[in-house]
Amino acid sequence: MPAPLPAPAATDWIDRFEGLARLPAEIRADLTAGAEIVDMPAGVTVFAPGQAADRLLLLLEGTVRVQQTSETGREIFLYRVHAGESCVLTTACMLAFEDHAATGIAETPVRAAAIPRAIFDDLVARSPVFRQFVFAAYSRRITDLFTLIDDIVFQKMDVRLAARLLELAGEGEEVRATHATLGAELGTAREVISRTLAEFQRRGWVELGRGAVRLVGRAGLERLVRSAGA
Repeated sequence: MPAPLPAPAATDWIDRFEGLARLPAEIRADLTAGAEIVDMPAGVTVFAPGQAADRLLLLLEGTVRVQQTSETGREIFLYRVHAGESCVLTTACMLAFEDHAATGIAETPVRAAAIPRAIFDDLVARSPVFRQFVFAAYSRRITDLFTLIDDIVFQKMDVRLAARLLELAGEGEEVRATHATLGAELGTAREVISRTLAEFQRRGWVELGRGAVRLVGRAGLERLVRSAGA
């Protein structure tokens, strides 16, 4: 893994995390002094299977994609870590003193506060506010993972793909992703994604391009997603 580039220390980054804003002055000072602000370029592997979980990254800017690779070589998307969040799998590994079992990839340029294990262990032990922050984030992400499992087992692929396209597009109209990437996102084969997108295009909901999907019939995708929850 390429070494993160040190960045100028920030004193206000703690306030970007709602759960840390209530930290007492003494704990804030220890956390600020012990953490390192790091920058990583897009595409870098933030952590990988077998790598020691020796620091917790609190994301200040950017997005990290967390995924696993099956025994057959298929990539399985788990979740994304956005600015203002931490990685629950890293938290779990640090609490259990285990190595990483998944891969984290910077999808965009990333800036994060890196908290070394010694600081993490110390603050979890002596700060109720910090401990609550860690376990609240852990609880939320575990809930998200159970939702992912439920979606994979029970939701139809067309509904899941429509929902993911809407999520990835946000307020925009274009999703920059290949069919293989979308397959990895949803835990299915590229061919399944291609067939489903072709049907979406036939219905006038999307236009397909090289490495991109343009949402031209957002209302149709939204109706499909809503119908699954009816």
